[in-house]
Amino acid sequence: MCIVKRSCLRPLLCLLLALSSVAAIAQSAPQKPASHDGQRDFDFEIGSWKTHVRRLVHPLSGSNEWVEYDGTSVVRKIWDGAGNMVELRIAGPAGKIDGVSLQLYNPQSRQWSLNYASRSGGTLSPPNVGEFKNGRGEFYDQETFNGRAILVRFIISDIKPNSIHFEQAFSDDGGKTWEVNWIADDTRIAAE
Repeated sequence: MCIVKRSCLRPLLCLLLALSSVAAIAQSAPQKPASHDGQRDFDFEIGSWKTHVRRLVHPLSGSNEWVEYDGTSVVRKIWDGAGNMVELRIAGPAGKIDGVSLQLYNPQSRQWSLNYASRSGGTLSPPNVGEFKNGRGEFYDQETFNGRAILVRFIISDIKPNSIHFEQAFSDDGGKTWEVNWIADDTRIAAE
């Protein structure tokens, strides 16, 4: 026969109450949400677009001279949607720009890399890497510009079914300040 002394019963009840409180708190605590699978984050961009581009002629020089271009941007899925290819063709008083961007999804990191090449350069630039949060894409990389290490930020915002806004900016002070040097506004071309 087990006899529990009254003096031991009180601490035992306190311990049981504390344990049940901890269990209740653990069950009601918000659980960490599952990581977002962003493989379909660029689906909005698939199709043909009219694009208007403004480009800062001399970034990080204090210059405020901009040139403008108009043209098209055609975006096609690759790898069953785990990537896409953007073909950019624009022209303006400053000349023509033909470019291609491979936007590739990494399922392990759940991030995208944006890999750009111009016809005039013929090689891929370092990729901007990032993701979409709250309807906005932010992508970053580090490059060398005029012999200096800089940060590059590419933002995709104002995403609507028939329009998108893009901005690229450089920072030569570690991201404290940013100078926008490329602005593109795309409008969907209606399917025929």
